[in-house]
Amino acid sequence: MKPQADAALTLLIVMKAGLLAVAFLLAGCGGGWEGGKTPGIQTVVQIRAWPQGKERGAFREWRLHCDLAGGTHPAPEKACEQLFDLADPFAPTPRDAVCTEIYGGPAVAEVEGLYRGETVNAKFTRTDGCEIARWDRHAFLFPVKRESS
Repeated sequence: MKPQADAALTLLIVMKAGLLAVAFLLAGCGGGWEGGKTPGIQTVVQIRAWPQGKERGAFREWRLHCDLAGGTHPAPEKACEQLFDLADPFAPTPRDAVCTEIYGGPAVAEVEGLYRGETVNAKFTRTDGCEIARWDRHAFLFPVKRESS
């Protein structure tokens, strides 16, 4: 191969590698909630609650931002403070938990979004004693009057 052809080929390979590196870098930016803020610090969640159960009534919905307390939640500052006071607030009830067989009603709530930069997708029910206790610990997130059955 001629020296000029080798130089052109080398330049082409370097340019392609550079473009590929930029593409990977850009693919890792942004995304997520609220314009891609730094993971690990942002808390913004979407909350939906069905006080009469998913099959029997309309849902209520709120958005809660905790970096600068706000959103559509009726008491964002207090809710954020209470949320941060809970240890691992969106962890499900352990599978091996021993729970009373008591029904607390058909109410359902779902929370999804980011909690301290980590993705959350949690469901809350009142199907047994453990779930009722979990609901009660988080009731500040979904301030609804629930129906019992």
